[in-house]
Amino acid sequence: MAAEMGLKNVITTRIDKLVNWARKNSLWPMPFGTACCALEFMATLASRYDMARFGAEAIRFTPRQCDLMLVAGRVAIKELPILKRIWDQMPEPKWCISMGACASSGGIFDTYTLAQGIDRFVPVDVYIPGCPPRPEAVIDAVMKIQKLIENDSWKNYKQELLERRRQEQLYKGTLFPWEPK
Repeated sequence: MAAEMGLKNVITTRIDKLVNWARKNSLWPMPFGTACCALEFMATLASRYDMARFGAEAIRFTPRQCDLMLVAGRVAIKELPILKRIWDQMPEPKWCISMGACASSGGIFDTYTLAQGIDRFVPVDVYIPGCPPRPEAVIDAVMKIQKLIENDSWKNYKQELLERRRQEQLYKGTLFPWEPK
């Protein structure tokens, strides 16, 4: 039928697939690096590992332009309002990677001054284990985020569905070490 109309090169696709393809190949990370994990993240952007192959090299330090938050390192409780504000300023759809033992579970720093995992405050999509994790692990996490994006649908971004999904992802335990367990 396309040949009858004089069109030789016609591509058909679903709009979901096209939008998801564009999203997954143009991630803009928002780094929240506070310790040695941030240095490993910088190594991931260098020429040896080259995260640009995955479309995630456009690092922006303004949350309104980012769609992927990468929390690398230990997060002090005093920094949590800043982390939460940055997360809230990021437009939907957005994803989060918790990089390293400190961001994921507090690591070896089991003190009252550090958050024992950012998943109590920000919904995390992918965790990267290690202290500090290797650049290959960061690339693997970006690939997992790309898989999440690839299988997503625009129907999931209605406000009530977003809010319910984000609340289900949050940790349900105590928020601070001094609260009773």
